[in-house]
Amino acid sequence: MLLDDASAEFHHFFERHYAELARLAHLLTGETDAADDLAADALLALWQRWDRFREARHPLAYARGVVANLARERIRSAVRERRRITLFWSRGPEETVGPDVAGVLDVRAALVRLPFRKRACVVLRHAFDLSEKDTAVALGVSVGTVKSQTSKGMAELERILGARAAGALATGRRAR
Repeated sequence: MLLDDASAEFHHFFERHYAELARLAHLLTGETDAADDLAADALLALWQRWDRFREARHPLAYARGVVANLARERIRSAVRERRRITLFWSRGPEETVGPDVAGVLDVRAALVRLPFRKRACVVLRHAFDLSEKDTAVALGVSVGTVKSQTSKGMAELERILGARAAGALATGRRAR
């Protein structure tokens, strides 16, 4: 089967960035099962506009922005649903699979408590080690907004986790 240029370009982009986009979705939503769906939905949206997308100045940043917007929509939808369902409070703790440790679970739980924009800035800056400029492009906000939201988000994480754990989160990710 021969692929045309656009299909080959999209396939290459998909292969290079799908896992990263799914990881971003997971960190933004805190939902393992939803991460693959959000990444796939984002890539489907990109494929439908591939002619415009492939000409974008920062295509990966644009893709991250699509994932962030889809994650925000999913979170908002979940919040509305939770308000309607009283059984929300009876939900048990999330089971983990693999090498997760208590510290990772604490950070994930703390991230979920942050408002979306602060969470997105902290995740993109510290988990993905993006620059302030790249984070701003991905989220469609100014560099100043990224700086303030990241600072406020880290302060909230510090309050939730304690200064030592939040500091380790920031410095540990940047050291990689």
